[in-house]
Amino acid sequence: MEQFGIPLVVLLLVIFYGGTFWISLSIGKKNENADGYMTAGNDIGFGISAASMTATWIWASSMYASATSGYTYGISGPIHYGLWGALMILFIYPFGKRIREVAPKAHTLAEVMHARHGASSQLLLAGSNVVGSLISLMSNFLAGGLLIALLSPFNFVQGVFIVALGVLLYSLWSGFRASVLTDFVQVAAMLGAVAILVPVIFFSAGFPAAFETGAGNLTAHQSNFFSSEAFLNQGAPYIAAVLAYAIGNQTIAQRLFAVRESLIKPTFITATIGYGAMVIGVGMLGVLALYLDIDVLEGDVNNIVPQMASSYLPLALLVLFFIMIIGALSSTADSDLSALSSIVMADIYGQNIAGKENADPKTMLLIGRITMVVATAIAIALASLKLDILDLLVFVGALWGALVFPVIASFYWRKVTNSAFTVSVIAALATFIPVRFGWIPMDGVAGIVVDLLNVVGIGVVAGLMVFGFLGQRVALIVGVLAAVVSGPFVIGFLHDYATLSGSLVAYAVSTIVCAAMSFRSEMEFDFALIKQRTGDFDTGEQAAVPDAGDEPLPAGKAGK
Repeated sequence: MEQFGIPLVVLLLVIFYGGTFWISLSIGKKNENADGYMTAGNDIGFGISAASMTATWIWASSMYASATSGYTYGISGPIHYGLWGALMILFIYPFGKRIREVAPKAHTLAEVMHARHGASSQLLLAGSNVVGSLISLMSNFLAGGLLIALLSPFNFVQGVFIVALGVLLYSLWSGFRASVLTDFVQVAAMLGAVAILVPVIFFSAGFPAAFETGAGNLTAHQSNFFSSEAFLNQGAPYIAAVLAYAIGNQTIAQRLFAVRESLIKPTFITATIGYGAMVIGVGMLGVLALYLDIDVLEGDVNNIVPQMASSYLPLALLVLFFIMIIGALSSTADSDLSALSSIVMADIYGQNIAGKENADPKTMLLIGRITMVVATAIAIALASLKLDILDLLVFVGALWGALVFPVIASFYWRKVTNSAFTVSVIAALATFIPVRFGWIPMDGVAGIVVDLLNVVGIGVVAGLMVFGFLGQRVALIVGVLAAVVSGPFVIGFLHDYATLSGSLVAYAVSTIVCAAMSFRSEMEFDFALIKQRTGDFDTGEQAAVPDAGDEPLPAGKAGK
């Protein structure tokens, strides 16, 4: 197995992180702007925004997880992982257009929830994003530590520290602007590397003969492209998880608020294609490892990708692979740091401590940078646990499933109240956790109840996918049909699949509670208020407006 010497590893890391830091320095300002630090002026062009969206959605973790899926479920694994992840980028762009329409100058989605509802809804969304971004940051540091430990004399802990400090170095200076500009360079390198490296590994490992001689190493489910095990354990949970990622993830929302509004559609379409091609391609390395009956190093499936690369690539291409993975994990890790700093700057300090009109931009910048340092330290500590990356990604996505319907409904339905949002999310989380971790015996009535909620969850997910493109009427028809058709096949067995059930239950409970409470409300919210209540912190131009609340507006002032 090929390894680098310490001088070569140090040289590669200095070139990569030194180069990104130099780019960061080139865009810094003496009089730094807090809004620029968070959203880069809401006017990023197509090339940078499309590259940044692609790079952020493609993490080292997603490459590793796709390969794990291929190694576990066979050839359908990377398809389930990459295809559904790609399509979810496409599915969220109509919601993105609506969000920018009502909040063109916002910094975080939670900030918009504060303007729409109030502090409790904002803090629920912000809190979930803090948890999700910390887990994402940790998994990227974990991927970097594993890579460096496998390909060099450095150990895992040293690798985690090197990657964490490298990302912090350039992110700290210019925040989000550094993230999006370095993303452009990183995604170009990643796309080029995948196009070269994956075919080379395949042919070096004996493709296509390896797929003939190794077929006997697969189980019946692994050899079946339409395996129900692969779909129920990987495909279906990931469909639900990535829809939640798309709606609840601040790293995606931050790019939505940063890109020029007229470029939202082409940006998301381009990211869809780039993500799908790259992640499915790298995931096929896991399929190849399965056919070759390779024993994963230390029994850790996170090692599949670097192990395949180090086994079948010559030194020159292994260097390219190393840079590709470092670029992939760094592009998402810097996005997580930017997201966390924006949440603390805008949602915690800007809205809830100082208040919109009294927030000091210089103080915000200091808070943002301190947040990055603290988040890096926490993520380093969590990375030492060496948890399974695929499980982490699906868990976080399922966790965010509790937020999807209340968040989307809040942008379209005038009757959604702060209490409906808050209660529905808490109820969904309270149901999701025991189902996901098997705390409830699923024998008898409990299993049937969970399966009925699963049926509702299937309808909600299907309906939401259609709603953004085709509107409410078609979404309701599709959602009802999906629930009715799936019912006979789901009830009685789906509760045995805890990952999928937990996610679907979160969707179902949050939708049922939010809809029931909102139908009874008398609110007629004016969506024009969101634009007034959000905006730049540096200009001081925002006029004082009423705080968000549940009181209905006069009939003539209702929004659409």
